[in-house]
Amino acid sequence: MTLSNTLIVGLKEVWSHKFRSVLTMLGIILGVASLVGMAAIIKGMENGMRETMIAMGGADRVNVDEQEVPAEQEHLADQAPGNTMADVEALRGCAPLMRLVSPKMDVDDIVVTRGDKTFMVWDAAGVWPAALEMYLHTLEHGRFFTDLDEENANPVCVIGTGIRDELFGSPEQTGQEIIPIGEIINLNGQPFTIVGMFTHYESEQDRKKREQAKKHPKEAQAGPARRKGWGRGGNWAFERKNLTLYMPLNTAWVRFRAAGDANGIPDNRLSDIGLKVTSLDQMEPALQQTRNVLMFVHHGIEDFRFRTQENQVEAINKQIHNARMSGGVIAAISLLVGGIGIMNIMLASINERIREIGICKAVGATGLSIFIQVLMESIVIALLGAALGVAASYGFVRVLEQISPTANAPVITPAAMSIAILFSAAVGVFAGLFPALKAARLHPIQALRYE
Repeated sequence: MTLSNTLIVGLKEVWSHKFRSVLTMLGIILGVASLVGMAAIIKGMENGMRETMIAMGGADRVNVDEQEVPAEQEHLADQAPGNTMADVEALRGCAPLMRLVSPKMDVDDIVVTRGDKTFMVWDAAGVWPAALEMYLHTLEHGRFFTDLDEENANPVCVIGTGIRDELFGSPEQTGQEIIPIGEIINLNGQPFTIVGMFTHYESEQDRKKREQAKKHPKEAQAGPARRKGWGRGGNWAFERKNLTLYMPLNTAWVRFRAAGDANGIPDNRLSDIGLKVTSLDQMEPALQQTRNVLMFVHHGIEDFRFRTQENQVEAINKQIHNARMSGGVIAAISLLVGGIGIMNIMLASINERIREIGICKAVGATGLSIFIQVLMESIVIALLGAALGVAASYGFVRVLEQISPTANAPVITPAAMSIAILFSAAVGVFAGLFPALKAARLHPIQALRYE
C-alpha cells in the first residue's frame, strides 16, 4: 500500500468515527493551543521588555552612580567627592573605550506653571547635547542647546510632549497639534523659554491603536478602553520620556543648585554620568578602564558604582527563558495526555477491527503494512488535532486580549506553530507504536476466529 493510500484510509477511519475522533484529538488540540498561546504571550512580553530597554537608552549605555563608600573606607566618607565635572573631563580624556560621556544634574521638585496650570515634572535635569544620543531622544521641533546657552546659563529648555499636553493641551483636546516653541513657562517661579520639543514616544502597540483610531474616528469617540489585567507593562518608560524637561547643565547649576540647600551649602555634584561603550564586546575592559580613571580622580575612594543595561538584557533573557521553560513543560504534559488518549482509542479501534486485520493478512498484507497503516492513523489524528489546535490558539489569544488586555500584545510566531506541530507528530508516533505493533503481530487464523 502506498503512502497516499495509507493517508486516505487513515482519514476515512477518522471520518467514519467523527465524534470519537474529536474527543481523541481534544487533548492534542488543547495542548497545541496552550503551547502556541503561551509562546505568543511570552513573545509579547519579550517585545515589550526590549522596547522599554531601548527607550531607556539601549544596551550599550552605562551609568555611573554615587554609592556609599565600602566598609573598609568609612573613615574616608567625609572626603568622598561624588560625581563631579572633574570625573567627566578625566573620562573624556583618559577612557577611549567610552565613545560618549554625558553628565546629568537632576533638579528635584521642579514645579512647572503656565497661567493657572501647574505640573510637577518627573525628569527635570541639566544636560549637555550628548544627552540626545545617550538617552535616545529625538528632537522634532525647534532646537537643542548651544555652547552660548551653556556658557551664559540661559533660561531655555526642551520639553517632551507630555509636558506640552499638560500645559498647552493635547492634540486630542485641541483638535490640532500645538508646537509651543518660543513660549514662556515658569520653573519654580523662574521664567524659561521653550526652544525645542521632543517627538512623541510610544510603544508599537500604542502606535497601532492611534493609527486605528484615525481610520475609525467614530469608534475612538466612544472613549478609551478601560485598562485592566496585567498592568501597564513597559509603557512607563515611554511616558517618562514624554515627561522629560532638559535645560543646559550650567543653567541647572546657576539657577537651582548654586544657592545651596537648606543650610546654604552649594551642591555641584552630578546626579549621574552617562557613558556609551565603543562596542558591546568591549564592555568589561571599558568598565575596568573607567574604574581606573575614577579611582585616580577620587584618590582611591570607591564612592561610585556602575549600572549597565547589559544587566537588564541578562535579566530579560533569564525571565523569558524561565517563562518559556514553564510554559513548555505545561504544554508538553497536555500533549502527552493527548497522546495517551490517542493510544487508548487506537487500542480500542484494533480490538474492533481484529477480523478486518485477519482478512487483510489472509489476502497477502504483511505485518509491516499493517504496522504502517495503524501508525499512520495515529499520526493523522495527532496532526489533525495540531491543525485544529493552531486555529484554536488564534481564538485563545484574541479572547485573552479582550478579557485581560496588556500593553504588550501577544505575538503568534511561525516557530511556535512549527514546534507544536512537530511535537504533535512525535506524540502521534509515540502513541501509535504499541497499537501498531500489537496489530502487526496478530496471527491471521486467530484473528479470523475472533468474534
